Amino acid sequence: MQGFNVDLFTEVARRMGRPVTIDSASFSGLVPALNAGRYDFLAAPVTVTAERAENLLFTEGYLYTEFQFGIRKGTPPIKSLDDIRGKAIAVNKGSAYDAWAQKNAERYGFTVQTFDSQPDAVQAVIANRVYATLGGNTTIRYAATRAPMLVPDFTIKETRAHWAAPFRKDNAALRNAVENVLECMKQDGTVAKLSEKWFGSKPAADDAENTVFPGYGVPGLPGHDATAHTPNCG
Repeated sequence: MQGFNVDLFTEVARRMGRPVTIDSASFSGLVPALNAGRYDFLAAPVTVTAERAENLLFTEGYLYTEFQFGIRKGTPPIKSLDDIRGKAIAVNKGSAYDAWAQKNAERYGFTVQTFDSQPDAVQAVIANRVYATLGGNTTIRYAATRAPMLVPDFTIKETRAHWAAPFRKDNAALRNAVENVLECMKQDGTVAKLSEKWFGSKPAADDAENTVFPGYGVPGLPGHDATAHTPNCG
């Protein structure tokens, strides 16, 4: 296992002086496993939505994500959502992109194929079994660095959201402790360096990698604790 999130939370654990074990599992089963007590939190990239924030506690966002399509090299680019009419779109089962696709398939006239992982969805594009895959912009850009036949394409601009780490509702103490470390890693540039390493571009000063948000959690969403605090980076 490798990637931005593996590096990010391995460093969080190191700074907390705690061992970490990272499992590889299908995304659709992660939240049930978290709620069952199998995991203390999820290191996988999870898009924070109002619905998820009602049922889970999130750290503040460490990356912004937007929904983006990835297409096979050589196929016509997507210029608007009208261009996916009549096409098949691959998504990671149980993800926010799966939910968007299921909700909008009839509206835009495309069909949805679900896969147990994003790499499987990418392979469906490369093998020409589907026209495109839909995922987070960072996920699509990273996949393209590993699969030259995949090309990052059209972005749905109105979908920008936070990627953050979810915890059980009864575990605010651990959520707050992890967020404290994440804020310190933002302040010393570690999160931005990891982002540039894995996604190929330097985050802007106002991107989530460089922004310490007020309180604990994602401002404006359920579970946010507005209590002011200063990160303890000693």
